[in-house]
Amino acid sequence: MSSLKSFIKSVRAAKTMADERAVIQKESAAIRTSFREDFTDTNLRRQNIAKLLYLFTLGERTHFGQIECLKLLATSKFSDKRLGYLGTMLLLDENQEVLTLVTNSLKNDLNHPNQYVVGLALCTLGNIASQEMARDLFTDVEKLVVTQNPYLRKKAALCAMRIIRKVPELEERFVDKAKSLLGDHHHGVLICGMTLVYDLCVEQPDLIPQFRQFIPSLVRQLKSLTTSGYTPEHDVAGISDPFLQVKILRLLRVLGRGDQSATEQMNDILAQIATNTDSSKNVGNAILYETVLTILDIDADSGLRVLGINILGRFLGNKDNNVKYVGLNTLSKVVELEPNAVQRHRNTILECLHDADISIRRRALELSFDLINDQNVRVLVRELLVFLETADTEFKANMTVQICVAADKYAPNKRWHIDTVLRVLKLAGNYISEQIISQFIALVSNTPNMQLYTVQKLYSLLRSDITQEGLTLAGAWIIGEYGDELLKAGTFEDEETTLEVKESDIVQIFEGLLYSTYATQTVQEYVLDALVKLSIRMSDPSQIERIRRLIMSQTTALDVEIQQRAVEYAELFGFDDIRRGVLEKMPAAVIREDRKLQPEKKAIKSVPPVASKPKSETDILLDLMSGGVDDMPLSSAVAPANGDLLSMALGGGNFPSLPTSPSPTNGTANGKTNGNTSDLLADVFGGSPSTASAQPQANGQQQSINDILGLFSTQASSASASASVSPPMQISSPTVTQTVLNPPVTNPAGGQTYPAYPAYTQNGLTLTLQPIRDGTTPAGVVNILASFTNTGSIPLNHITFQVAVPKTQSVELRPISKADLAPGESASQAVRVSASVGAQVRLRLRVSFGKGGDEIIEQVLFNQFPTDLLAS
Repeated sequence: MSSLKSFIKSVRAAKTMADERAVIQKESAAIRTSFREDFTDTNLRRQNIAKLLYLFTLGERTHFGQIECLKLLATSKFSDKRLGYLGTMLLLDENQEVLTLVTNSLKNDLNHPNQYVVGLALCTLGNIASQEMARDLFTDVEKLVVTQNPYLRKKAALCAMRIIRKVPELEERFVDKAKSLLGDHHHGVLICGMTLVYDLCVEQPDLIPQFRQFIPSLVRQLKSLTTSGYTPEHDVAGISDPFLQVKILRLLRVLGRGDQSATEQMNDILAQIATNTDSSKNVGNAILYETVLTILDIDADSGLRVLGINILGRFLGNKDNNVKYVGLNTLSKVVELEPNAVQRHRNTILECLHDADISIRRRALELSFDLINDQNVRVLVRELLVFLETADTEFKANMTVQICVAADKYAPNKRWHIDTVLRVLKLAGNYISEQIISQFIALVSNTPNMQLYTVQKLYSLLRSDITQEGLTLAGAWIIGEYGDELLKAGTFEDEETTLEVKESDIVQIFEGLLYSTYATQTVQEYVLDALVKLSIRMSDPSQIERIRRLIMSQTTALDVEIQQRAVEYAELFGFDDIRRGVLEKMPAAVIREDRKLQPEKKAIKSVPPVASKPKSETDILLDLMSGGVDDMPLSSAVAPANGDLLSMALGGGNFPSLPTSPSPTNGTANGKTNGNTSDLLADVFGGSPSTASAQPQANGQQQSINDILGLFSTQASSASASASVSPPMQISSPTVTQTVLNPPVTNPAGGQTYPAYPAYTQNGLTLTLQPIRDGTTPAGVVNILASFTNTGSIPLNHITFQVAVPKTQSVELRPISKADLAPGESASQAVRVSASVGAQVRLRLRVSFGKGGDEIIEQVLFNQFPTDLLAS
C-alpha cells in the first residue's frame, strides 16, 4: 500500500480478526522486503517507519525496523529526523544494545544550530537514556541548561532529571544550574526548573538546606499568582496558572519539612490559598489538595491543620467520586495526627458507606474503624452493624474482625461487648474466623455474671436461625458448657416474649443442627461435644437416653474424626462416674496478649517496625501452612507426613523419644514430664500449659480418664487407659494437633556426632546445625541440634526458628532453650527429621528475631548435610 492512510483504512475495513491479521502480515512482509532492498528513496523509508509506528500501537512486532529509524536520524531533513527520533523513542528502550549507535547522532544534534533539532535530541535523551549515554552526554546537557534560549533551557532541565536518576553522582553538576532556573521569568523554564529542583531534593535530601534560601521568592511568586487577575495566557477555568501553583506547593512541601523557620514563612500564603481558592471546579480542587498535603507535611500550627482537614471534609460532599475518594484516602493518612478534627466529619464519612461506588465504600469503611474511640464506640459500632447487614461479601470477613477488635478494646461494659459479638455472629456468622469465636468463648468463661444471659441469648438465636456457622459453633459450645444454668432459670424474657426452656427443647435444637444441611464437619464435632456435656447437666433419663442414641447414630459416620468422637462418647455412657468426672465444667480460659485478635494492616499507613513476640509451635505451623515458606510443605510434630497421619489418628505413628535434658520451657521438673497436660481450652485461647496443670486432679482415676479421652489435653498421653475405650483423640482438629515436646537434645554418650554446619551468619546471629545419631536412633531418623549465638554487640530478642521439609519427610520441633540472647550468649533447639532410608535431608529454615527495635526475618535453604546421613 502506497501510504499510511490507505494502510490504516484497510486495517479498519477488515470484518474479521483473520482478515485484519492477513492485512497486517502482508504489509509487514512488504516493509521487510523494502528494508532489505538497497534504495535511496527517503520518502519510502519515511512511509515505512510511519507504518511501523502504527503497527507498534497495534501491539505487533516491530524490532526489524530499529536500524531504519537510526538511518533517518542521520539525514539532514527535519521531517525525516523528527520521525526517526519518534521511532527511536517508541521502538527502543535503554536495554537495547543497538541504542549505543544512537549516542553519536544525539551528540551531533545536541550541538545543532537549529533549536528544534536540539529539542528532538533532548526529548529522546530524556526518555531512553541509559547510564552510559548519560555519562557520555551530560556535559552537553549541562551547557544547554544555562543557554539563552528558553525553549532549550526547559527541555534541558527535564533531560537533566533523567540523567540524575540514572547517574546519581552527577547531581552536584546540576545543583548550581538548577538554582539559576528558580529565578527565571519564562513560564515554561520556571516550571521545568522547579521540577528539577524537586527531583534533586527527593533523590538527595542533603541538598534541601541549599535550596531553602529560595523559599521567600517562591512564596512571593505564589502570592502573585493567587492575587493577580485574569491572565489569558496561562488561565484555566478562571484560576491563574494552576500548574505552576501546584509545582510551587510541592516544592515548598519538601523544603519546609522538618524546619520551623521555613514553615513560618509559608504559613500565611498557605492559609490564604486554602481560604480563597474556588472549590467548585476540579482546577481549584487540585490546588486545594496540594495545599492540604503541604500543610499536613510541614510543622504547621494546629489551626492551619484543622483548616486543611476541613477542606478534605468538603471533598467528601463533592459529586465527583474521584474528589471524594481523594478526600477519604487522605483523611485515612492523617486521622492519627489530628483525630479530633477528623471526628467532626464523622457523619459525612458514615454517609459514604452507602455510596454506589465500591471504592468509596471501602475507603469510608477503613476510615470509620480508624475513628472509633472510647467516646464514640457505641455510635460508630451501631452504624457499622447496620452497614454489615447489606455490606458486600468481600467486606464482611474484615468487618467482623474490625468490629470485634473495637468491641474488645473500647467496650464500655461486658454486656455491651457480648451483645455486639452476638450481633456480629447473627449478621455474618459465616464470615467469622475461629479466633473470634475462641475469644468470645473466653470472654464468656471469664465473666460468670453474664453466662446465664449469654446462654439464653444464644438459645433464642439458635431457635430462629441455624444458617450462620459462627453462631452455631459459639452456641453449641456455650450451651453445652452452661446448659445447666439455662435449665435452672427455666423461663426468660426475649424481645417482649417469654420463652420456656425444657430439656427436650435443647436436645431438639441440637438434633436439628446435627442433621441440618448447614452442618459442616466442624459443626457436627461441636454438636457432639455439646450433647455429651449436656448428658451430665440434664436430669431426665429419657433425654439422656435420647442423647446417647443421637451419639450412637454417628458411630458409623463417614468422617473418621466424627466417628471416633461418637465411639468414645458412646463408650462413656457405660461408665457414669467416669463420664461425670470427665465432663465437668472447664476452667476459665486465659488469653495471652500476643494471641489476641488483631485487625488487618492497611497499606496506606506507615507503621514503624516492632520486634515480634516469641511464637508458639502452633503459630509456627500456621505461618508455614499459610505460605510462609515457599513451596515446601511443613511436616512437623504437630502434623505427621503422608501415611503417618492415619496411624496417628488411630493412636500410633508416634516418633521415638530423643535423649533430653531438663528445661523450663516445657513444664518439666527434675527431668520428668509433669503428669498434668495442658487442657484444650488453654490451647485454643493461647493459654500456657501451666494454666491447665494448675487445675487439681481429684484422684489417680481422674488423671486416667483425661488420658483416655484426651478431652482436656493437646498432648497424646502415654498413660494406660483404665477403661476399655478407643485410643486418644484430638478435639481441636484431626490433622493439626499441638504436641508439647521435650527440651533440646544433648550429645548422647557414645553416640556418633557430626560437625556443626553453619546455616546462617548475619545481623549478629550465628546459627549452626549439628546432626546426632546413636545406636538407639531408628533408621531414617536424624536428631539435629540447632545452636544460636549472639555474635554482635546488640541484644537479640524473641528468636523464633521454623523448619520446613519436602513432602516425603517429616520434622519435629522442640522449644528453644532461650528466646532472648545478650551479646555472647547462646541457646539451642532440638529438631528431628524422619525420612526414607538413604534420602537426602533438605531443610528450609526461617529465622526471625528482634534487634534494636527492628524485626528481622530471614529464609535459608540448607542442604549441606552428608548424603549418607540417613544411609542406615
